[in-house]
Amino acid sequence: MKLPKIDLPIFEAILPSTGEKVRYRAFTVKEEKIMLIAKESSDVDQIIMSIKQVLNNCILDKNLNELAVFDIEFLLTMIRGKSVNNIIDFSVRDPDTQEEVKLSLDIEDINIVRDDKHTDVIRVNDDYVLYMKYPNFDSYIVTFSQKSTNDPMAYYDVMVQCMDKLVSEDTVYKLSEFSPEEVDQFIESLGTDVIGRIQQFFETMPKLRHEIKYKNKNGDDKTFVIEGTDSFFI
Repeated sequence: MKLPKIDLPIFEAILPSTGEKVRYRAFTVKEEKIMLIAKESSDVDQIIMSIKQVLNNCILDKNLNELAVFDIEFLLTMIRGKSVNNIIDFSVRDPDTQEEVKLSLDIEDINIVRDDKHTDVIRVNDDYVLYMKYPNFDSYIVTFSQKSTNDPMAYYDVMVQCMDKLVSEDTVYKLSEFSPEEVDQFIESLGTDVIGRIQQFFETMPKLRHEIKYKNKNGDDKTFVIEGTDSFFI
């Protein structure tokens, strides 16, 4: 006689990037262990692998690389909330007093923050417009894993991957159809003002963000900011 297989409840969420519905399930005990081991290791590569493994298991009808980075952040919090509970208790060190401060976070309070200045349409000149696309999970891995080394080429590679198409009045150029050398030459021909607008695209992308107010032992009002997947492992 075999033990029965336990069916897990299925949930739906709306993707922030597209408004599409996506189905997901909660962590199993096995996946909870994967996340805990990653958290305790503080190893970037292990954290990345655990995120990818758990998301691939729990997201039921969407390829991981079809999701924008902030979709991934959003779904991680949704899955965490359905798997354990909405409340996360944790401690932070106040930067002024160095005291340990106990805080509490309700996952349902976390929102995707959108910047009114954000646009994925970059005007190159009077003839051409560059359309950007959001970093996917593979691009996210590059930026996440390179934070400790501050490798500028990692960010350049992500910028290239997020350039979708160059459009004129009568022609569409898909950048993925050109060689790396041709794309490099195109980028080198851009003015610094265009590069600045591309940088603004990344800086103003929607992101997961929440502020928690507290008072330190000196009675000063302080704010702890939870932002992006980096903070997921609190």
